[in-house]
Amino acid sequence: MSKLKSAAKRHKQSLKRRARNRHIRSTVKTAVKEVRTAAAESNVELAGKALSDAVSVIARAGSKGVLHKKTVARKVARLAKAVHKATASQ
Repeated sequence: MSKLKSAAKRHKQSLKRRARNRHIRSTVKTAVKEVRTAAAESNVELAGKALSDAVSVIARAGSKGVLHKKTVARKVARLAKAVHKATASQ
């Protein structure tokens, strides 16, 4: 631990942020996985609902600075493409 009070505070803040960011990233991964499995099973209703939930989670992660805005756009576009492909195949 550092002797400086400000360095100790920064360390505590970084640990809190790291925990928060890990939780958000994990939530994003779970949401993406749900969309991909629903699209793979060609379950249109479930895929559509999972997609809207995932877009919300991903956008929230982007607004909090956990994900870059272009990463958010890329993830949303790829998920939408996968769901559209699954619905078109039916």
